[in-house]
Amino acid sequence: MKFYSTNKSAPEVTLAEALLMGQAPDKGLYLPRHLPHLSQAFLRTASQLTYPELAAKVLSSYADTFTEEEMLAICTDAYDFDIPIEHVTDRRHILRLDRGPSASFKDFAARFMGRAIGRLVARENRELLILTATSGDTGSAVAHAFLGVPGIKVLVLFPRDEVSDRQRKQMTTLGDNVAMISVDGKFDDCQALVKRAFADPDLTALNLSSANSINIGRLLPQSVYYIYAAAQIADIGNGEKVLICVPSGNFGNLMGAVLAFKCGLPVEKFVVATNANDEVPLFIESGSYQKIEPSRVCISNAMNVGHPSNLARLVDLYGGHLDETGQMLKQPDMAALKQDFFAVSISDDLTRKTIDAAYKEHGVLLEPHGAVGFAGLNQYLEVHPEHTETPMISLETAHPAKFPDEVRNITGVEPPVPACLEGLEEKPEAFDEMRVDYDDFKSYLERKYR
Repeated sequence: MKFYSTNKSAPEVTLAEALLMGQAPDKGLYLPRHLPHLSQAFLRTASQLTYPELAAKVLSSYADTFTEEEMLAICTDAYDFDIPIEHVTDRRHILRLDRGPSASFKDFAARFMGRAIGRLVARENRELLILTATSGDTGSAVAHAFLGVPGIKVLVLFPRDEVSDRQRKQMTTLGDNVAMISVDGKFDDCQALVKRAFADPDLTALNLSSANSINIGRLLPQSVYYIYAAAQIADIGNGEKVLICVPSGNFGNLMGAVLAFKCGLPVEKFVVATNANDEVPLFIESGSYQKIEPSRVCISNAMNVGHPSNLARLVDLYGGHLDETGQMLKQPDMAALKQDFFAVSISDDLTRKTIDAAYKEHGVLLEPHGAVGFAGLNQYLEVHPEHTETPMISLETAHPAKFPDEVRNITGVEPPVPACLEGLEEKPEAFDEMRVDYDDFKSYLERKYR
């Protein structure tokens, strides 16, 4: 299978090449030229497979880079943790993606990428520098996934004032082949620095790649858990549709869901729930896209994104062209977008009220990102009560213990701390600091990694 760039000016590549390159040379993002088909026969058996077995079958259809045996070994090693589906009420469920080593949904893609890219680097006897920008959870997931992998170094940029203490310490206490930069700016600033470095011909010798959701290797593994969850709660093999709510920031998580949908997963509607960074809900409503600069600071900090990279992929799949700067060069099919997506912005006040109500009414403990999704689904059902009998999934993307102050203040409950977060407070941190300046960043890369 070949992968093309959303900017249409770069050669098509294999999955192996897309994984190692991250961003296309024309600054576009890779998408598969042809999407594999999820047959009804496969969907009927999906609920009988273990998660690693399901992941290996889905991901093998995108590549001959690895044999089926290699892919199963990668997925078995990557997915050695629980993936609970919590029943809330009637046909409503929460998919908890917070049981991996960094306690966030980013583990699903990062652990696959760490093992897949590690094999490719070893096979080609080369070295790689992984550059990643994080708004909260990506950095720790990537850092843990690539920690100690031979031939790979990792550098993560994070916005100084917009990650929680536990999110920061999950990254800055690792050491080894993992380094961190605290940037005096926003996530969008971090992301812009990383993207510009990928496109800089002076840095070609550094063998840069990305583990952000600009890398197609992040999206493909994330498509799997939508199929897994839907198979557990609905008769998808006979066409029963599911309603899926995705809390969204940089829109990589949603794009994983859309890929599964385009491959044949029966979906009634996607509820796209953002925080106060509402550029995408406004775009779907009006057809006009405007970046938010600077992005707005919300308690769901990993979603504080004013110009989501993966919107370019969504626009492309619906027939349009959005370039990396945010210019809409060709309008997508807005009628089709409105048919498939219900997009809503959730305020911090409503996020807190949702955390409180979910615990009091259902005994469900949410953190801010999952609460944005839960609230978005509530709003959809208020407008479309006819879908209350549709099987529903909303995502909990991080463990409540990563946001203990908010959860405690709202519910009065101290969230239980998973083993992966224990003892962080006592570990020494190490990170560099930098202002938002590309020349400084470029000099840093050349000084430290050339």
